[in-house]
Amino acid sequence: MSITTLQRMTMTTNRTEQYAKCIAASRRIRWDIDRDVIRGREFDFSRRFLPDGLSRIRRLAFLAPAEQLRLSQIQGRTYANMFGLVERFIAIKMLELSRDHWYGDQVALEALVRFTDEELKHQELFRRIELLAGKGMPAGYQFLPTANAVAAQVLQASTWAVLALTCHIELFTQAHYRHSLEADEEISELYRDVFLFHWKEESQHALLDELEWERENGRLSHAERDRGVDDLIGLVAAVDAIVRQQASADADYFASTCGRALTAQEAAEVAAGLLHAYRWQYIVSGVQEPRFARALALMVTAEQMKRIQAALQPLMG
Repeated sequence: MSITTLQRMTMTTNRTEQYAKCIAASRRIRWDIDRDVIRGREFDFSRRFLPDGLSRIRRLAFLAPAEQLRLSQIQGRTYANMFGLVERFIAIKMLELSRDHWYGDQVALEALVRFTDEELKHQELFRRIELLAGKGMPAGYQFLPTANAVAAQVLQASTWAVLALTCHIELFTQAHYRHSLEADEEISELYRDVFLFHWKEESQHALLDELEWERENGRLSHAERDRGVDDLIGLVAAVDAIVRQQASADADYFASTCGRALTAQEAAEVAAGLLHAYRWQYIVSGVQEPRFARALALMVTAEQMKRIQAALQPLMG
């Protein structure tokens, strides 16, 4: 038996063990939307939805406390809708990747099927949250991107790029909960529970993302990976386009519902503040997550990394 064959067998065994750990975690922390998360509750609109660590609202010092509260709730509503959006293409991609394991590693197959099932549940959770948020907020809010249109656009990219984006998303959900949501006692209890239970299942999803991304990376030629880098840069630009579109819509909604007429300068600062916050939430916080940075660095060349960093630079301020 050659060393190469031994290495391949060891690698396969280790990977199967990692998939098995994800299955064990999935079984242990499995939760139900009504029984565990919502529990018959509605939102307390006297409390914030997003903590300052995510909303960055304190940068808008001219807003009164009640206005900051409203803007936090608008951002929280968009935050839930954004996750409902991205989990559409993530579920589709994981279901697609499961085909690679149909006649092979059945442990990996089960792990990906469970992943897909949980992502479908998360989509339903965030649809429910949108309805609950809408019950207590003024009419006129719009979440402009549509899940199917975004999924169709994203899934045109290479599997390597889609998995890179997916891993980035799953990892920043972990960072958001650890560093912001978990520590802030002033946000809505229901909202905290939504993201607590979401975080519990996303923690093993991040590991599955890494396993599938590494598997895909290992089968690519340099030229194919180079095209994947181009696709990833394109996906980041697409995310930024969504962020810019929604930040503008949310700024308009806030201006029309905040209870007073904003000056032109104030309206411009709210729009800029929302764009800054959304770029940080959906792009920068993931890029800066050390686990994602390490994984990406192991897969690309120095030249490819420079291209990625150059594309990100305008978004990092």
